[in-house]
Amino acid sequence: MVVNLSKGGNISLAKTAPAMTHARVGLGWDARSTDGQEFDLDASAFLCGAIGLALSDQHFVFYNQKQDPSGSVVHLGDNRTGDGDGDDETIDIFLDQVPAEVETIAFVVSIDQAVARRQNFGMVSNAYVRLFDGDNESDDSTILFELNEDASTEAAIHFADLYRRNGEWKFRAVGQGWADATDLAAVVAKFGLQAG
Repeated sequence: MVVNLSKGGNISLAKTAPAMTHARVGLGWDARSTDGQEFDLDASAFLCGAIGLALSDQHFVFYNQKQDPSGSVVHLGDNRTGDGDGDDETIDIFLDQVPAEVETIAFVVSIDQAVARRQNFGMVSNAYVRLFDGDNESDDSTILFELNEDASTEAAIHFADLYRRNGEWKFRAVGQGWADATDLAAVVAKFGLQAG
């Protein structure tokens, strides 16, 4: 059974998938037909401490820095078109290897060259994030959040958080867009880092 989350909802992995040690987060989307320009959406993960900011530049995982220093969070590659069925980009999290100082892993999707191409999430359909067991993908281990609301002005969206509470991992559907985050550098700044 797939567990569907609504915006703001959360679920305990200890209750839904207690044996899971290798979580995989898949993000997917379809570009609506517009002026024919390609859409390149990028998934990123920020490993954050207690105050919700990334621990360092090395704790920002994306297409150009595919893992954090511990190797516990690994980006599996950039999809530049979003074509095809299924997940467009995936990120692996090895739960038992995530450093103790990491309290939250935030998953963000941003549109590359959004300003130059005049693109936003209002031109994207069927956007979702799902978490499942990376060693045993089955409906029993899948948690799904579909971004159904209109995000017509946003070029970046904080999709979800994987976070620790009292030694237990939980997954939260966030669905928060930023109208002022027009590129990856602006997204990075939201998590206390400077794009360099």
